[in-house]
Amino acid sequence: MKPYRQIPIQECGEPLVAIPLELFAIETPHPYLKCGADYNGSSPYYLRQGVLDRVIQAQARLQQLHPDWRLQIFDAYRPVEVQQYMVDYTFRQTVAQRKLDLARLSDVHTAQIWQDVYQIWAIPSFDLLTPPPHSTGAAIDLTLIDERGNLVNMGSPIDEMSDRSQPGYFANSDDPVEQEYHHNRQLLDRVMTAAGLIRHPHEWWHFSIGDQLWAWLNNQSDPQHPIPAYYGRIVL
Repeated sequence: MKPYRQIPIQECGEPLVAIPLELFAIETPHPYLKCGADYNGSSPYYLRQGVLDRVIQAQARLQQLHPDWRLQIFDAYRPVEVQQYMVDYTFRQTVAQRKLDLARLSDVHTAQIWQDVYQIWAIPSFDLLTPPPHSTGAAIDLTLIDERGNLVNMGSPIDEMSDRSQPGYFANSDDPVEQEYHHNRQLLDRVMTAAGLIRHPHEWWHFSIGDQLWAWLNNQSDPQHPIPAYYGRIVL
């Protein structure tokens, strides 16, 4: 079990609300819809009201530093069913990319691939005590768009299963191009944390507030004053 899943949740009851997409950049169609995920006719672009307010603040901060830049929202609220679909999809894609035969995989090799998948993906738990972060409406995956409408290069795509997903992967590089990747990642982190969200320790694109991961990270920083999560699983 990932350690943050042991954090208690004291649900605050804040509503899940639609993200005003005219304020942000988005990828169309939604990345997981392109993979075949079924949102049961609903939009994937929802967040808790308090989280949305902070993301809007983060974009305002970004535009103070870089006028006409915007946040591009990759993913926000994710039903557990979609979490399960994407976990299974990623497993199948990983097997195919590694040119393996699923029918011939040993139990050990299968377990290793699942371990790799769960380095990026949260366990699709329906247990109300251990919801995936995105299923709470408290987490968001996003990146930056420049004034020309182009993606700012972060050095790796969102959801990549490699060490390059680590936020500080390029921090000590002597390559000026890779230093620019690190600068861009730090800019995203700076505007998001200024709005009160915390970055996932292993994913440069993932930020949250109020969920179990956020509470666990806070408690690691201040173990004398532990706090619970206040966003639990929510069903649209």
